[in-house]
Amino acid sequence: MESFSQKTIEDIKCYVYCLFDPRTSKIFYIGEGTGNRIFNHITCALDNPEENDKINTIRDIINQNLKVGHYIIRHGLTREIALLVESCLIDFLTFHTFKELSNITNIIAGHYAWDKGIKTVDEIEALYSAETLNKNGIKHKVIIININKTYLPGISPYEATRKSWKMDIDRARKSDFIFSEYKSIIRKIYIPEKWFFTEDNKRCFFEGKECQDKEILNLYLNKQLSDKKQGQANPIQYVNL
Repeated sequence: MESFSQKTIEDIKCYVYCLFDPRTSKIFYIGEGTGNRIFNHITCALDNPEENDKINTIRDIINQNLKVGHYIIRHGLTREIALLVESCLIDFLTFHTFKELSNITNIIAGHYAWDKGIKTVDEIEALYSAETLNKNGIKHKVIIININKTYLPGISPYEATRKSWKMDIDRARKSDFIFSEYKSIIRKIYIPEKWFFTEDNKRCFFEGKECQDKEILNLYLNKQLSDKKQGQANPIQYVNL
């Protein structure tokens, strides 16, 4: 089957679906959409020279004279509910503890993953009972970047944090860590490795890696900034720089 009838399209409304690899008996993609969205990935893999894990998986299945499995998980949904269901499934199937259940190739996390996504009970407690952190308690050279406006559906926390900002690049290059602040809580800590200007030389961005140092994470991660001014417009704060 390559498409739905018009009547089916009208009746099922918005839906959440998965693509299934018959060689491994594992789900490899979760999506939401309307109409014939579920079938469009096959067309894209056959007609588009682009390469990514999802497309390459589809091509490999077809090249072995097999068919990609298409399953509708929930239908008759509003877009808002479909996004929530999609997010839950992606979060569940990509969570490291459950990695044997699937081989998900989704490039981006689901909507609402940070606020409502899967967490250990310790992470839930940290989220809702976050310890306060005054900037005077920060002993390292740090840039705090507020990503309330850049952490949008389809954007990873890293991409939302790393670019592109109006800042003093000379001060930035002296920083030890970048704190990714979302709704007053430090959600991620990155180690900047290189700083760059955008093409117009008006904004800066960095390349780096997520901090794994347990001592640093214990000091700062999931702490709530206690001395942030209400309505503060500038998303950049320098500490000890």
